[in-house]
Amino acid sequence: MFFKQHRFSNLIIPISYLLDLLIINVLAYLLPIQFQTPLLFHTYISIGWIVISLKNEFYKVYRYTKVAYILMLLFTQFIFFFLILYAFIGFFKQPIISRLAMGQYFVFVFIAVFTLKFLNYTFFMKYRERIKGNIRNVVVIGKNKKTDQLISVFQERSEFGYNFVCQFSPKLLDFDIENCFEFLLNNNVDEIYCSVSELKNEELTQIINFADNNLKTLKFIPDNKNIFSKKLKFEYYDYIPVLSLRDIPLHNPINAFLKRSFDVVFSLIIIFGLLSWLIPLLAIIIILESKGPVFFRQSRNGIDNREFYCYKFRSMAPNKDADNYSATKNDMRVTKVGRFIRRTSIDELPQFYNVLFGTMSVVGPRPHMVKHTNEYSASVDKYMVRHFVKPGITGLAQVRGYRGEIETEADIQNRTKFDIFYIENWSLFLDFKIMVQTIMNAFKGEAKAY
Repeated sequence: MFFKQHRFSNLIIPISYLLDLLIINVLAYLLPIQFQTPLLFHTYISIGWIVISLKNEFYKVYRYTKVAYILMLLFTQFIFFFLILYAFIGFFKQPIISRLAMGQYFVFVFIAVFTLKFLNYTFFMKYRERIKGNIRNVVVIGKNKKTDQLISVFQERSEFGYNFVCQFSPKLLDFDIENCFEFLLNNNVDEIYCSVSELKNEELTQIINFADNNLKTLKFIPDNKNIFSKKLKFEYYDYIPVLSLRDIPLHNPINAFLKRSFDVVFSLIIIFGLLSWLIPLLAIIIILESKGPVFFRQSRNGIDNREFYCYKFRSMAPNKDADNYSATKNDMRVTKVGRFIRRTSIDELPQFYNVLFGTMSVVGPRPHMVKHTNEYSASVDKYMVRHFVKPGITGLAQVRGYRGEIETEADIQNRTKFDIFYIENWSLFLDFKIMVQTIMNAFKGEAKAY
């Protein structure tokens, strides 16, 4: 039941990497190749495989990918793997290595990886077809030859894992885009497919805004070549061309795996290296100044708008307005020790437990109180795009001066713009840059750190 209700696709690629690297290294260990420096070969071949895979996009196999494309990936991957394999002999001067043994090793690796890749591909196809797991609910807006072909793909190719829910035709006199939006919200629709040729520019804008504000994946069925641009992602479902509006880097399983790995390692370092002794010390100081718990727990909105409990060191005297009103300048609820830990951002450190548990990331859009999310989602355009990724302890908007209290409408609009920029342009380098800036700001002090 868990796997039917949750998306676990992000785990497939990292696991595939690990299994292939295991095959490559175990076979090198078992076969009598006579390495002078086995550790050097294992390191070399592992790094080489990863670099080739990234360049070749070897693990980018989607639910609608054709078998011919997978064969092409395998062919390309092993052409380069063959070259780096035999280059090892010349680069590192290994005269005692048998060329024949290397050839046997190459063949065994090819057979093992080939078999594993097709077993993996077949397993997930059968899983979606027979068990109906990892399904996406889809709606098509438009009524023409291309939309009918796409619907046929959804219905006939059950192994793709798409559940066609409904079709709306803008050509009909009773077509109402607001009724369409209401249907999408009431029927748990995941993806929307629009025929560009049947929609007016105003309707397209409305649909784009609706999808952004309600966390729906939006894709276009093109009518001509004028729709193409570098920002759009071009894909084929069987033989039907489909365009994705937004390509989010963290929806790439490798990027998600790298970010999650960093989050786990970094949070463990902070928890054991800093919080292990800081929590008892601050607990004594907080309790001595005011009665109440050491930690403050508040419900906030995270990825896919799911609510979670965000943890902080308690910086205010216990009060009934904590979940309704953020701290303001000279707020009487803030304690003396609270002013210090808020000014230095020490109060945020317990959120590394949130990071470890997977509800937050070290860097990402800051999570807001549920009340504020409901307010801003109704008044700020594209506000809900922030929830396509996990919220962070710090973020791009925070280091650019938009942290703390929202005083004007421009504050939340600019915060949203920076958050969307981060989501669409994520990189590990950007994360490191934001973290360094956050530490510098904590030492310098910030105007809204109250």
